[in-house]
Amino acid sequence: MSKNWLLFKTYLLAGSLTFSGGMAMLPLVERELCMKHAVISRATLLEYSTLAQTFPGVIALTNACFVGRKINGRRGMLAAGLGAVLPAYVLMSAATILYQVLPNSGPVMTALAGIRATSASFLFVAAFDLARHNLTDRYSWLLAIAAFSLTITNLVGAPLLILGALACGLLQAGRQQQEAK
Repeated sequence: MSKNWLLFKTYLLAGSLTFSGGMAMLPLVERELCMKHAVISRATLLEYSTLAQTFPGVIALTNACFVGRKINGRRGMLAAGLGAVLPAYVLMSAATILYQVLPNSGPVMTALAGIRATSASFLFVAAFDLARHNLTDRYSWLLAIAAFSLTITNLVGAPLLILGALACGLLQAGRQQQEAK
């Protein structure tokens, strides 16, 4: 199987079956690309997934572009990106049309509630994997706990948290340089 077809198929499948966004597709992408076909290491996939979180825009597309480029250059980036975007486009178009027609209660809404609950589990798995990969020392844990606390209590918005984390990272790098001397 060509790498481009593998990338397209993996991200198309992941985008079609995960309803909570880019991070919810991480377990499926990991299983296909790292475990089953071994075209990228788990550490590299998690690194790109973390990096995709820091860029503005659609996380699934950003992740697909990083991973696709790593695996097969520009063509891999385009194949993975198209695979990631196509299901969202088709499903959102259908959902927009069907939302006007479907009743607001009954079996369809109950099924959607079940899908939302399952999607939450995908997000928890992705968050857990990324935390295990990125939180490797006490400093990282403290920063993550502080950011989580500030987020959950709505005390600070995301832009300020990102700028604060940037400042903390620069301070930590300065401290590490001083200790190395």
